[in-house]
Order: sequence, then structure tokens, then C-alpha cells
Amino acid sequence: MSSITVARWFTDQGWKPFPFQEETWQAYLAGKSGLLNAPTGSGKTMALWLPCLQEYIDRYPLDYRKPRKNGLQILWITPLRALAKDIRLAMQAACDDLEIPWQVAARTGSTSTSERQKQQRSMPECLITTPESLHILLSQKDGAQHFKSVRAVIIDEWHELLGSKRGVQAELALSRIRQVAVQPLKIWGISATIGNLEQALEVLCSKHAPDAMIIRANLQKQINIHAILPDNGEEMPYAGHLGLKLIPKILPFIRKSQTTLLFVNTRASAEIWYQHLLLHAPELAGLIAMHHGSLDSATREWVEEALKEARLKLVVCTSSLDLGVDFAPVETIVQIGSPKGVARFLQRAGRSGHRPGAISQIYFLPTHALELIELVAMKEAVAERLAESRFPIPAPMDVLVQYLATLAVGGGFEEKALYDEIRSTYAYRDLSQEVWEWALSFITTGGQSLGAYDEFAKVEIADDIYHISDRKTAMRHRLSIGTIVSDPSISLQYLGGSRIGSVEESFISRLKEGDVFWFGGKNLEFIRVRQMTAWVKKAGNRKGTIPRWSGERMPMSPQLSDKIRRTWGNISENNHSIRTKIPEIAVLNPLLDRQQRWSAIPKANELLIEQLKTSEGYHVCIYPFEGRVVNEVLAALCAYRMSRMQPISFSMATNDYGFELLSDIEIPLEKALAENLLFTEENLLADINESLNETEMAKRRFRDIASIAGLIFQGYPGKNITSRHLQASSQLLFDVFQQYDPGNLLIRQAFEEVMRAQMAGGSPEPRLLETVRRMQNQRWLLKNPPYPTPLAFPLMIERLRETLSSEKLEDRIAKMQLQLTRI
Repeated sequence: MSSITVARWFTDQGWKPFPFQEETWQAYLAGKSGLLNAPTGSGKTMALWLPCLQEYIDRYPLDYRKPRKNGLQILWITPLRALAKDIRLAMQAACDDLEIPWQVAARTGSTSTSERQKQQRSMPECLITTPESLHILLSQKDGAQHFKSVRAVIIDEWHELLGSKRGVQAELALSRIRQVAVQPLKIWGISATIGNLEQALEVLCSKHAPDAMIIRANLQKQINIHAILPDNGEEMPYAGHLGLKLIPKILPFIRKSQTTLLFVNTRASAEIWYQHLLLHAPELAGLIAMHHGSLDSATREWVEEALKEARLKLVVCTSSLDLGVDFAPVETIVQIGSPKGVARFLQRAGRSGHRPGAISQIYFLPTHALELIELVAMKEAVAERLAESRFPIPAPMDVLVQYLATLAVGGGFEEKALYDEIRSTYAYRDLSQEVWEWALSFITTGGQSLGAYDEFAKVEIADDIYHISDRKTAMRHRLSIGTIVSDPSISLQYLGGSRIGSVEESFISRLKEGDVFWFGGKNLEFIRVRQMTAWVKKAGNRKGTIPRWSGERMPMSPQLSDKIRRTWGNISENNHSIRTKIPEIAVLNPLLDRQQRWSAIPKANELLIEQLKTSEGYHVCIYPFEGRVVNEVLAALCAYRMSRMQPISFSMATNDYGFELLSDIEIPLEKALAENLLFTEENLLADINESLNETEMAKRRFRDIASIAGLIFQGYPGKNITSRHLQASSQLLFDVFQQYDPGNLLIRQAFEEVMRAQMAGGSPEPRLLETVRRMQNQRWLLKNPPYPTPLAFPLMIERLRETLSSEKLEDRIAKMQLQLTRI
């Protein structure tokens, strides 16, 4: 660095810069753009913030302390608004210590109106914001002019944005800022390890910085992974049954640690674990809290502050605390069940020891016995520093038409200049003139099938400038900016009291007056719903249900799936060695013995297929170990292909390991295998489209697309439109497009998103072909077990879970387990 001022401040804090930090400082000050790749808690923020300050000092070496009107210098984009506050405090502290008269401010959905107005009048030197809030800024009249003075844009946690529409939003915003910025713009991303770093850099910088570089931190973050083992590995496994029984085993180190974060994978699980932990350890009352996305923002902020100040002993949380926020008192992490991805596991582990050189401690508590094999696979993946890829979304049309309307609201745009600008992004680099003209027609007339309706003709053209002049249309668009679309939520509020949080409308609609449910650790009695608010009161200690939220399933990554297959293969091939030396597997020996005795343990190059008959009917269970969402596709594909052989109906169940097909008549499995009908690549995509009832799935997906594209309005703050109305509106539009405008690009996008979602976010065709090709080339182990095996049992429970209440299901499982464990 050209001056020692910032470097001296850094060492005065008692820190010694890592080589990657020094390399980043030098690259930034040399005017380069790039991507910084470093593990959680290694000092990534300061690696890029300090050279921003150094550059300013070097510009005014004699009087950098003098206040001046600098305008916005640094734009810092973060995926979570919760991160903005934490980052802002650290950045402002560095400015204050160095006597640099910069203001660091945040602009997110929770920023007050007065603060936003202040920023409109005079921008801070550094603005920390989210992709949505950045687009709202661009939608203000002459909003882009705020970015004229920007010298650098830094995107935090780039890997979290990369594979989402929010990442595309960031790309589009960058393309606009590049056009208006007076100075050459430096673009930097900060990322944890991902498998496609080079592609991540290309998406970030596009073709504007050919000398952009990747800086990798050569740091091995030490993570100690501990398994919570059951005393008895004999019980037949099924999802969810084991975790709560192991609470007594985690309480000792929770009590020993200053603060523990206990991660669960769903909000419903957070509510359940909070209650059961208090039942087992009532002394935690007042020292335990909950953190998930449906709790009121004030409650979440209180929990975050209490964590920083070490006022809490334990926080039960979801992915809402996965990223970035530094809680120094956190010493221990507990992961309940498999997080289904190596990156997510590492991210959560890094919440403890969240500082350079510190050791992270994470305890893995299985929710069913076979998850211990997942843990063995996870440990191996962590040791190998396995990196999972995040695939960018190609040219989403809903995001594009929303962005065009945003610019039209914010002062307007000229067609030719904007076309070239948008094509400069990675997402739309192949945008054809034909597709571009479709998008312009869509925002100005509503397109081929909606041209007769004035409400869809939002954008006008005057003097070759596309703009929105109607104030109501402009306001509704600004309220709708963003790509995160969820089921309409109902606000929860005490009668005559404060707001508690929100739950999905679909849950509240099933409640009757007097019904009791748990939320935020409180037992609440439902009173009534008025204007999208559910009024409740405390219900004492009566039993209650737990809300369920949609869209919470975590897909298993392809890399972890491969590791799990190989781990099962190692158990099969090195039976005695692995089953005695690895504690997580040794405890499962009774189950593994039963699996081997009744069926087989598949090697990595084998595909296990089990068929058996029970009082329910004829079962076929197949185990690709590809993760639930991919197994759902495979189940539907196999059922469809066998139904073409003869008339037959199936019930289906899936989990991360395999899928079950159940019929009341004998299933023609052996004939299908002999004739190579199940796993052939021939007509693969066409058969999958038929088997999934793709049109119905696309209709559901289209609702989100229609919301993002501005076809349907979700309502004003506090006056949301009901989900039933939104669904009806979107389905009507879908049907209109299907009949009168079959080439509509939003309809095409809906079908593409269905397939991408089923492939866990990856590229659909290669993933499908690879999976089916592997299954075709594996040696098929066709077994006829006398009873449901440890691998089949969880699948049967998954199916029963859909049809039985929790009490009846418990009784049914208990009987089934008793019968099998006596054999």
C-alpha cells in the first residue's frame, strides 16, 4: 500500500494481515477488479474495505481528514439486510479511528422513511444495500445519478446471490452503474468456496474487466466435527424420530459453552426444538431464544444484539443466521439433521470461532439413524475441501421486464442504448433482437394476448424515450420490486398489543376460533382474522399445533450425493474395517446387519432395487442416493414408463436415498428391466415432462413469475391480496397465454423453472442425463427381501405421513417397528 496509515491502524488493533488480505489491498489499489475467495471468519470484509479507505487517503494525502462533499464512493451489496447493520458498524468504526470523515449508511427494507429522504438529499460515502433496495433507488426519478461518483461496487456473499434471480438483479444494476459512473468502476465479489469460481468471476465482471483476478485465501479453517451418537442403533430409522430423543446428550456442552447456536433446517423444526429444549432444561428460560424469518424483525434484531452481548446461552435458528453476522460469544454450533450441502455445513460451522485463527466446533445430531452415514460422507467432503457449484440463471424474462419498468419509472430509457447495456451482462449476453422486441412490446402493450387491456400497457414512448407517467402505476411498481415471492403472509398480533410475526395464509385459513398453536416459543389462541391480520391471545400451557411453511425443503447437492453413494460402497467393500473403526458407522451395525441379511448393501457401482409384498400391496424401492428432488423425478419417470407397459396405478414416496412405488397389483419390474425400459436415455426429457404433469407444476411456478413481471399485484403494505385471488389471477393469465399466445416467453420460463427446480438448481438436461446414464451402467442388484429393510422403512413412513395424523402415525410406526425388531 502506498501509505502506511491504514496498515498501521490494522496492526494497532493487534491483527497481522494474512497474505490474501495484502494481495487484495494491492490489487484493489492497482485498479483491478476481482473475486476474493476466503473461508468464513477470516477477515474478508477488511480485506476490501481498508483499500477503499487507503485509496481516499492517497487522493488527499495532506488533508484527508477535511470534510468535503464526496458523494457516494463505495456501494456495498449484501444478500441479507441483517448483515448490513453488522457490516456498517465495523466499517464506520474503521473510518472513525482513522479520522476519515466518511459516513457509512445502510439502505434496506427496514430503513426509516426519514433516513431514506436524508440519503436522497445527500448520499453517504458508503452505502450498504440489498439488490432489491438498489433497484428501488434506480426507480427514483434521476435515481441513477446518485451513482455518478461511485468508484467501486463490492458484493458480499456473492455465492449466495449467484444462482438466483437476485444475482441477475445485481448484474443488471451493475450494468447501469457502469454507464453513469464518471470514474472507471472496480467490481469485487466476496465469496466462500464454490466449485465454479471462474464462472462466478465471469458473471460478476462480465467482459468489462478482462484482467479481473481471483484471490484465494490459502487458509485451512480448523473445524472440529463431533457426532452425537444414539445408544442403540437397533431401531428401524425414519425421518425425524431420533433427534428429540438425543436432547440429553447435547445439554452438557450447551451448558459448558458461553453461547450455542442450534441450527435446524425449517422454521417448524425451530418451534418444535425450542419447546422440547425448555421441557428438558427449564433453567434455560430467559437464556434461550429463537431466530427465523417469520418472526417480527424487532424480535430478530433483539436476538442478534443479545447474542453479541453474550446475554443468551442458546439460540435455536434456521438459515436466517447462516451468513456473515459476527457473534464473538458463540463457541459451539449444533446442527440438527443433515443440511444437505457441504457449503451450508461449513457456513454454519463457521458461526463459531468467527475470527481469524479460531477453531470452529460443530456437533451433528442425526434426526434418523442413517444420517450418520451422511455425516461420514460430509466429513470426507470437508477434509477434501469439496466445493459445490452455484449455477447462474440464464436470461429470466420476468426479471428483465421488471427491470425495464424500473428504469421507465426512474426517468426513462432509450431503446438502443439500453439493449447494448443489458447485453453486457452475463445473464443476457445472448439476448436476441427478437426477444428484446418481445420484452418491449410486453411492457408497452401487454403483448400479443393482453393488448386489449389498458392496465397491462404500463410504459409509454415519447421522443424515443420509454417512461411511465401514471403515478399509480409507478407506485405499484415500486412496491413490487424484487424477486422473492412467497405465499401471502398473515400478520400475527396480540389483541390490543404488539406484533409477533407472520405465518402463511394457508395455515391460518385452517384454524377455527379457539384453536391453539405454537409460534415464536409462545402458545397462542386464535381469535379472528381481519384485513390480513390474525388476532391472537396467550393460551397458557395447552397443547397446540405447529405452523408449517412451504418451500422449506433443502435439496441435496450433487457433490454430497456422490459422497454418500461412495460411503455406502465403502461399507459394502470394506465391511469389517469401516464398521469397527468409524464410530458413526459402528453404532449402526445392527441396522447394517439387517440390511445385508434381508437384502444388500450396494457398492458404488451398483444400483439396489428391492421388491416385496405386504398387506398394503406390491412395493418396488430403488436407491439412486441422488437427493429427494431428483428422486421425485426418477420415481415419476419409472412409474410413467411402467404404466405404458400395462394399465397400473401407483402411490409414490421419496426421500434423499431413494423412492418407493406401491401398487395393488403386481408391478412389471423384471420385464421393464429386461427390456431396458426404465433407465434408458431415449425420449428422456419428453417422458419426464409427461410423468411430472409439467403443466400443473408450471401453473404454480407461473404465479411467482407473473408477480415479478408485474402481471399481478400482491397488494399494498398491510393490505395484501389473498393467495386464493392471486392463484386464480395467475392461472387465468396462464390459460390465456397457453391458448392465445403459446410462444409467450414467460410461459416458456415457467416450464424451464419447473425442470430446474426438480434438478436442485442445476442445469436440467446434463444432470438428468448423467443420473440416468449412471443408473443404466450400474450393476443392478434386484432383491426380494422378506420384510421392509432399513432403507425401505423410511420410504414407507414418508408415504404414511401424507395420509395419517401425527398421533395415528406414531401408533402405526410403533407397531411396525415392534414387528420388525422381533424378527
